[in-house]
Amino acid sequence: MPYFYIIGLLVVLIGADQGIKAWISVTIPQGQFNDLIPGVLSLTNLHNHGAAWSMLQGKMNFFIIISIIAAAVMVYYLIKLRHHVGYAITICLLLAGTIGNFIDRLVHGYVVDMFHLALDLPFLNFVFNFADACLTVGVIMLLIMLWRSDKKEAK
Repeated sequence: MPYFYIIGLLVVLIGADQGIKAWISVTIPQGQFNDLIPGVLSLTNLHNHGAAWSMLQGKMNFFIIISIIAAAVMVYYLIKLRHHVGYAITICLLLAGTIGNFIDRLVHGYVVDMFHLALDLPFLNFVFNFADACLTVGVIMLLIMLWRSDKKEAK
């Protein structure tokens, strides 16, 4: 995958993340929930000072250091695997998610979360943002590609 496409995809994903967060921050008061699909999905404006599920609240320096290390590793593998389109897209998703939340932590001291998935199951009731969605899709894609690679090698 040419660097032009890689950089373009990163700019689009990070731009979408930051644009959505900026729009949410000015249109929805903090803590308010607006139903999109009642009982399933709503928009909100929550400030997360931790990681997923608000773990490690207030450990901003830790998250900044981990983000820098993770981004450096991902850039290394993105350069190394740029000719494999699947891996390049996957790493772009992971890198964009990492950078999107990193920007929030540096600029605001917290991450803006806005999508509230509110299903009646304990593990499906949480708030996330576009960067988190990029990270989740990237991890799922990576696991599928590694699983498929292992199956090919086993044959």
